[in-house]
Amino acid sequence: MSRGELRIYLGAAPGVGKTFAALEEARRRCARGTDVVVGFVETHGRRHTAELLEGLEAVPRKVVGGVAELDVDAVLARAPAVAIVDELAHANAPGSRNGQRWQDVDELLDAGIDVISTVNVHDLASLNDVVAQITGVPQEQTVPDEVVRRADQVELADITPEALRRRMVHGNVYPPEKVGPALADYFRVGNLTALREIALLWLADKVEDQLEQYREDQHITATWESKERVVVALSGGDEGDTLIRRAARIAARSGGADLKAVYVASGDGLTSARSARNLARQRNLVEGLGGSYHQVVGRAIPNALLEFARGVNATQLVLGASRRGRFAQMLSRGVGVTTAASSGKIDVHLVSHERVATVRRPSGNRGVVGGRRRLGIALAILGVPALCMAMLPLHEELSLTTMILIVLTAVMGLTLAGGMWPALLGALSGSLLLNYFFTEPYNTFKVHDQEQLISLAIFVALALGGASVVNLSAARARLAARASTEAQTLATLAGTVLRGGSRVEDLLERLRETFSLESATLLERTEAGAGPAERQDAKLWRVVACAGEGCASPGAAENDLPIGDDLALALRGHTLEAADRRIAQAFAMHAAAALERERLERQAAAVQRLTDTDKLRTALLAAVSHDLRTPLASARVAVSSLRSTGDLFTPEEHDELLESAETSLARLTSLVDNLLDMSRLQAGVLGANPVPVALDDAVPWALDEIGDAAAAVRLDVAPDLPEVTADPGLLQRILVNVVANALRFSPEGVPPLVIAGRHGELVQLRVVDRGPGVPDESRELMFTPFQRLGDRDNTTGVGLGLALSRGLAEAMGGSLVAEATPGGGLTMVLALPHVEEKGTE
Repeated sequence: MSRGELRIYLGAAPGVGKTFAALEEARRRCARGTDVVVGFVETHGRRHTAELLEGLEAVPRKVVGGVAELDVDAVLARAPAVAIVDELAHANAPGSRNGQRWQDVDELLDAGIDVISTVNVHDLASLNDVVAQITGVPQEQTVPDEVVRRADQVELADITPEALRRRMVHGNVYPPEKVGPALADYFRVGNLTALREIALLWLADKVEDQLEQYREDQHITATWESKERVVVALSGGDEGDTLIRRAARIAARSGGADLKAVYVASGDGLTSARSARNLARQRNLVEGLGGSYHQVVGRAIPNALLEFARGVNATQLVLGASRRGRFAQMLSRGVGVTTAASSGKIDVHLVSHERVATVRRPSGNRGVVGGRRRLGIALAILGVPALCMAMLPLHEELSLTTMILIVLTAVMGLTLAGGMWPALLGALSGSLLLNYFFTEPYNTFKVHDQEQLISLAIFVALALGGASVVNLSAARARLAARASTEAQTLATLAGTVLRGGSRVEDLLERLRETFSLESATLLERTEAGAGPAERQDAKLWRVVACAGEGCASPGAAENDLPIGDDLALALRGHTLEAADRRIAQAFAMHAAAALERERLERQAAAVQRLTDTDKLRTALLAAVSHDLRTPLASARVAVSSLRSTGDLFTPEEHDELLESAETSLARLTSLVDNLLDMSRLQAGVLGANPVPVALDDAVPWALDEIGDAAAAVRLDVAPDLPEVTADPGLLQRILVNVVANALRFSPEGVPPLVIAGRHGELVQLRVVDRGPGVPDESRELMFTPFQRLGDRDNTTGVGLGLALSRGLAEAMGGSLVAEATPGGGLTMVLALPHVEEKGTE
């Protein structure tokens, strides 16, 4: 059975029309004959939304803990083609089969049912804190971004801030009594504008991911100007800083375009230590400006630049103006001009800088043959004959030896300019021309004078010897340049690891990018095979991580790099040279180490959980052996005295002994309950049964349990406070612990204050005391089991009160945090969801 499709309507804020749009889509599909049911839709009292529900089949809801939730089993049993499930980020009531509604939706999708759902931008986990900073209202219910990103369709339900505010004023979003506060708080024009921009940008990123996936699937390499992407080319020179800043300004003016810096490591030249320092500084600069740094290997810099730019779908390419002199530019067009001529639809910016035509290239480039060979051959064919023709009028005045030295000097120049082959061509053509024009008999290739013949032979030998020496130097220079290139690439790899980008996928992506490959796949052997065919058998291998479109076996790629006995790195795109394979092998070893580290980290996390459990068990044993001994001994002494002494005690003493036994047993019971509940919390088996609870009833119950000491506590509970969703017994335990703690530290005559009020989607209960307070760095320590923050008397319990209270609050879907009381003291804030309106739309 194929998985169902997920369609999500994304909105910037409640009331923009997400549910309305989802229901309209449902009615359209019903009209086309599609089997559609409503799994869960919350109208929030909105008349127009309710009207759209009329005529649509709805699956009855399931009541869990007094809260109506989506009945997943009923929808699965009904098995419709499409199910409408509103509020994807909704947190299900405790006791439901799944913790959140998006997990319910996953079950429906796995069953082959298409789902239409809704999400607000503040529900996305990655944007939750950003939205809270803008609006001042934190959202407790979130959905992982990945859940929304992998949806088959995400459609924006958009409306202008002004239109949304008018919709609210007309009563189409909230009841009349809520409109005024909402318009003055969350729904201010500035807030709504910011939320709308965030939603549009998030959706643009989602669309970009879909476009990149489509281009990759269809093997499209041509540039599509769907979004501006600016690539700046670095050469290792000082001017790189200027180019990066200029490219950053271009990207900013293009509406926040992506900025990427690329350096082409080539075997055509050496890289000096100064260039390496410049590149390290420029990498920090581009990353500080929000861009990314990349390094690729290529023999021809223009081709490598354009290949990289097209690979990232760049629309603009920024290069520095040539640093070469005018004569050099006349002989060769240079990187900038060559790149611009071949750029196609990519706009190329040649940026002037302070180093134009004033700084020579690194000295390591001198004497390297490379691309100058064509120039040397042209000079040998044209220049040597022209030189000989220029000497013809002087053959009566100059001796043959002088002419040979002149031509030999020219041949040495050819050697320096173009290498051995131009020098050989120049030496041969020069010897023939000297023989033809300047030896007797003239204008023939015969030589009558033996001395002249020896001179010509020595000329050819010197020319060829010089060419050989220069060619050997050029070969060694190329080897040194290649070693420098490898060192730079490995240094970039090491920098990536040190900067934290050492995840296996990150390293594979860096490798793929460096060598312009289609894919890089790390494979692990699942079972042993026999013979060479095992490298081709996909059944013997599984993909551990990949960048690009992975391959199923090492033998299916052009490059198969074994890593030990059980791992292999498969690289597709083109066959790497031997030198490149050495670098790729280094990447492979780093990827294997990163994979091993990730696995060890997961094992360490599992061991840490076991260690924490063991620590808790040890602490429980210590508490049982020490803290429980005192009340147990007191109760035993009191009971033994009553049994053994009979009528020796007066009635008052008899009652005192009974009271002592009762108090000790009550204390023992409380300690045992706390210890057992903490152990259940740690094991994740503490059950909670949330139901609607009124705080104005729960708080007095807790104060009654504390006793006479709580009589002075001041209460300020709003009369119209909605009920909260909580387990009455657990809520009472929390309130008793928190209020008793406040009473213990409150100064005499200044009792604690208990305040309860509504804050957004939550109800907050604050217990405020004016005691000594707790330092900022120690507040979280209070919630650690067996911590009493300096309390050393060991008679006040085992330090579980606050730790247990926070665990109980989280078990009910709430939270418990500590804040500083203005003017001194500590405030404990208990936040719980209220019953009236748990979702935001």
